[in-house]
Amino acid sequence: MSPRRNRPRGGETPDERLGMAPARYGGGGATESWQGEEWSVRPVSGASAQGKRYRCPGCDQEIPSGVPHLVAWPEFGGLDDRRHWHKACWNARDRRTTRVQRSRNAPRH
Repeated sequence: MSPRRNRPRGGETPDERLGMAPARYGGGGATESWQGEEWSVRPVSGASAQGKRYRCPGCDQEIPSGVPHLVAWPEFGGLDDRRHWHKACWNARDRRTTRVQRSRNAPRH
């Protein structure tokens, strides 16, 4: 039996499909269309966010300090519109939504 391949054979890598730099994390950003809006998406290595924790809006789970992830925000949004996502959650954003219903005044981490 041959060893398992985790990478697709030939063609482009997933990061190239997103329009991101070839570096795994910490490279450039991309613009994607989602829910009728243009979104800026940038990979984050997690190393610069030591001591910070974020909550992924895709799965409502915490992104621990130092874990690589993505930051996405509407193209014409402000700093308060940025959201930190697990990479898998962002890729599955059309299939995944949070099941938690927060009250109007609850904080969005």
